[in-house]
Amino acid sequence: MKKVLSIALVALLAGLPAAAQEMTDEELLELFETQRDTFRKAQESGMGRTRGLTLITVDDVEVSTEAPAMAAPGEETAEAGDVTVTTEAPSTGTRPPELKPLVPEATPVVFGELDRELQVNVRVQFAFDSAALSAEQKPKLDQLCRVMKASDIATFRIVGHTDASGSDAYNQRLSVLRAQEVQRYFINECGIAATRLEAVGMGERFLYNEDEPRAGENRRVEFQALS
Repeated sequence: MKKVLSIALVALLAGLPAAAQEMTDEELLELFETQRDTFRKAQESGMGRTRGLTLITVDDVEVSTEAPAMAAPGEETAEAGDVTVTTEAPSTGTRPPELKPLVPEATPVVFGELDRELQVNVRVQFAFDSAALSAEQKPKLDQLCRVMKASDIATFRIVGHTDASGSDAYNQRLSVLRAQEVQRYFINECGIAATRLEAVGMGERFLYNEDEPRAGENRRVEFQALS
């Protein structure tokens, strides 16, 4: 008797990110619950690893447990280095000497590198050199919103990943700003409690396609159910 593969499994075997294809809400919830149980086992083992997961300490990573506020009326965007950030618009029309920080100070972070079959990745497309989430990209997050709101999972981590184009510092900062933008969407437009979400940027550290460092599938947002 022939076995019928689910769409999710077919896409996984084809090498696509694990949640960039159609999955039912029930399948996605089950995957999140498996992630949560796997994180719990890794922490309880005292070895920092279990089947499907390895915990890795990563230096110089920004963690945001509260998404930065949207730009208020009378504010503009300005370039800081390579990445778009928000600054107060001065009345004189000149740029102020200091920029409002959008990310906290970088610290070591324990990151969970999940096996492919446990990953939840979404290809959220951003404009070049921008962290703004466009209206046409938001529907990609609607299913995640439904499942996350309805679940009893306490904490989700939103992880920004980039490809290997550009410098390490550029990719690191861009990845955390994009993760924060998705975090902001879930809080402000989806209605998920801020206490359930944290955002981190991993830059180009964990490429999905290591054979092609600049491939599009490396530019993604990953979702992890931590607890």
